[in-house]
Amino acid sequence: MDEERHEARDNKFIPMTSITSGSGREVINDVFYYTDQIVNYVFLGYPDRGEWVLVDAGLPGAADDIRSAAADRFGEHSKPSAIILTHGHFDHVGGLIELVEEWGVPVYAHELEMPYLTGEKRYPEPDTGVEGGLLAKISGIYPNDPINLGNAVKPLPDDHTIPGLDDWEWIHTPGHSPGHVAFYRKNDSLLLSGDAVITVRQDSFYNVLMQNDEVNGPPRYLTTDWEAARKSVEKLAALNPDMVIPGHGTAMQGEDLTKGLKKLVQTFDQTAKPDYGRYVDEQDKH
Repeated sequence: MDEERHEARDNKFIPMTSITSGSGREVINDVFYYTDQIVNYVFLGYPDRGEWVLVDAGLPGAADDIRSAAADRFGEHSKPSAIILTHGHFDHVGGLIELVEEWGVPVYAHELEMPYLTGEKRYPEPDTGVEGGLLAKISGIYPNDPINLGNAVKPLPDDHTIPGLDDWEWIHTPGHSPGHVAFYRKNDSLLLSGDAVITVRQDSFYNVLMQNDEVNGPPRYLTTDWEAARKSVEKLAALNPDMVIPGHGTAMQGEDLTKGLKKLVQTFDQTAKPDYGRYVDEQDKH
């Protein structure tokens, strides 16, 4: 029911940014990503063909920037055929309610993310005590209330296809969240990795600000299942993607990406998984 849709009740401005905030990059003719402070959302589709799909929806308050970027790329009053989500954390759904109300388009996410997108369940609280830098320490300010999309959100098809994107498939990559997914296009080996693999050390304020390239596992302060996160990294690395557009960081490709993914797989426990933290300790007890 449309009238039941609402944003997270703890929706708020997040006081951090990067030098690439407010800019976009076309990595191939039909793939363009835009950086909203510290997170990316992606436009899939050729500018001159009209039909396109939005991947994720940025931080709280992102709707205006998403509309503006869409207008610049696809024309005034253009709207996507669908919005697809890597997962439902606050920094990936910030503009979603407003855009759905205006555009009236379906939203697709993994079935396991549904409770967090229909107002039924809150995500676990960010772990402010996890091993990491400043952004981990202040993660208590990050919203974890669910949004409620009502009947606008639908589960991704069981056959791993993506509505409106014939050449793409979705891959279940849990760990950072139960229903986290990545999106992969085999014909040019292009991977949208969400937060399963990112290309910036997300707990380092300086690295986030400067967007220093480095293949990393998921953000520590919001990752609750490190065993699943490791398996997801291994699954994505086995694809041997030619290019990755992550949820956080800049697009990477070629040898730097290949070496970075290989190193991440080999050193996951030492470099990605924190030495201590609430969700690490809870898992190690079982």
